[in-house]
Amino acid sequence: MNAEGEIRPLRPEEVPEAAALVRESFATVAEEFGITEENAPRFTAFAVTAERLRWQMEQGRPMFALFAEGEMAGYYSLDPGEGDACELNNLCVRPGYRHRGMGRALLEHAVARARERGCARMTLGLVEENQRLRAWYEAWGFSHIGCKKFSFFPFTCGYMERALQLP
Repeated sequence: MNAEGEIRPLRPEEVPEAAALVRESFATVAEEFGITEENAPRFTAFAVTAERLRWQMEQGRPMFALFAEGEMAGYYSLDPGEGDACELNNLCVRPGYRHRGMGRALLEHAVARARERGCARMTLGLVEENQRLRAWYEAWGFSHIGCKKFSFFPFTCGYMERALQLP
């Protein structure tokens, strides 16, 4: 595997670093698609704060970070939600660590954790216009299940889903 590093549960004291990593990672998406804090203040690159992640952690949301070369290089969380689906949130890799298999390692880890929780499906949302990311998720077994345009975003929200074969 090309991904170096260790994936482990996020510790409470690491929440501010995780929030900064999410904002840094999603800022590249914002830049590519013309998303700004002015036209989309609720977009991940601008809306994720340590306080928000800390609240999600206190609510029991599983959060994981990938550490490589002495720093946090990737992150994701799972929203157990309701029913048989887990929602994958904020899977990201710090820009300097991309294209080294870390996204794949995080996704495989997330799928394994969702299966452990008894989830039969994994869902996620993304910027629909980001066809490169959509194709990446499709390569890992996700199917496009729809999209929705919200007045508070200058882009379309796309939704994907993957069935999880439970062990």
